[in-house]
Amino acid sequence: MTHVIVIGGGAAGCMAALSAAQKGASVTLMERNQKLGRKLYITGKGRCNVTNDSPAAEVLQNIPHNSRFLTSAVTRFPPEAVKAFFEGLGVPLKTERGNRVFPQSDRAADIIDALLRALRRAGVSIVQDRAEALRRDGGVLLGVEGEHGFYPGGAAVVATGGMSYPLTGSTGDGYELARALGHTVIPPKPSLVPLVAEQGFCAQMQGLSLRNVAIQVRNGKKKTVYSGQGELLFTHFGLSGPLILSASAHMRDFEREHYFISLDLKPALDEEKLDRRLLRELEENANRDFHNVLEGLAPRLMVPVLVELTGIPAEEKAHSVTRAQRRRLLETLKCLRVDIRGPRPVEEAIVTSGGVKVSEINPSTMESKLAPGVYFAGEVLDADAYTGGFNLQIAWSTGRAAGEAAALFCTEHRGGMEP
Repeated sequence: MTHVIVIGGGAAGCMAALSAAQKGASVTLMERNQKLGRKLYITGKGRCNVTNDSPAAEVLQNIPHNSRFLTSAVTRFPPEAVKAFFEGLGVPLKTERGNRVFPQSDRAADIIDALLRALRRAGVSIVQDRAEALRRDGGVLLGVEGEHGFYPGGAAVVATGGMSYPLTGSTGDGYELARALGHTVIPPKPSLVPLVAEQGFCAQMQGLSLRNVAIQVRNGKKKTVYSGQGELLFTHFGLSGPLILSASAHMRDFEREHYFISLDLKPALDEEKLDRRLLRELEENANRDFHNVLEGLAPRLMVPVLVELTGIPAEEKAHSVTRAQRRRLLETLKCLRVDIRGPRPVEEAIVTSGGVKVSEINPSTMESKLAPGVYFAGEVLDADAYTGGFNLQIAWSTGRAAGEAAALFCTEHRGGMEP
């Protein structure tokens, strides 16, 4: 019997275990939690954003870090195949705004239940245990040492996740397993994470959500490192929301860089059109106070902030607003500057940036170049993407590649042992 040990029962681990079993290997799936897929339960706000319904090339464009490494895996198991896989398991899917794919039921549990049924049908043995070490002899894998026992096997897949959402079990175990094999681990940092602002006005607007706004993220040299349009949220500490989470993926060097966000509250209007709009509002409301006019231009929570930033007195009559004051208002609406102190803690991140250095991994098989028979999949690798289902797509693609290759390795080397 060939035998594969998969460490980690998240998205990548479940896919790896199922893929190895479908290739004829006997498989043991080690998961430290009582239930599989703890992190899957909370993805997509509990709805599970399974993937993004886009071609493989577009997926790779949405992976800002180490996308080239993932080309083979994503091309061989793209979103189209992922959708067919889950619908084949009896989970009807739907595609929403931004090509985000969800279960029709809007229940993440349906994805996890379907995976669990498939694993059981494939004969995968699921054990609740935490991997402590990969035991090898002369470069040959013997199995995995767990807290509660030893699991013999000819190949192992490490799919332990990163360090985001540690309560789901992602506490960096895989990094230690990788280091013990001699792998380089890029220090993990939060990605797809809310941002802490230096200015206090964000807290004044806590709870305010803005749709269809545009941002540019610039570094200390005023070079634009990210631009995008979408939805953001003001919080007591700074900024959050889908647009900000995506922007955070490009802000990787807070130790050496200062980043600021230029927020365009009126992206549909160029400066000339916006100026005409401001002039019209001021003329039509000539005898009203300035702050009352602002309520027709911005959400109420934002009005006191705009008054403060423009320096125009709240009770100033509209007809008294000068051209220079109107220009300050225009610039504030088009280029509201928010200086970023840093990201929120990694525990609040959707994914972890950093992980096992990908140059030490075979991109076709996910096999370690340093330890034959050991494979890595999912967030434990140094590769991460934007929001919208792209990170789960990485998990499915790398899990499939690792599981199939691990089964083939056992068959070719006859190194597996019956547990």
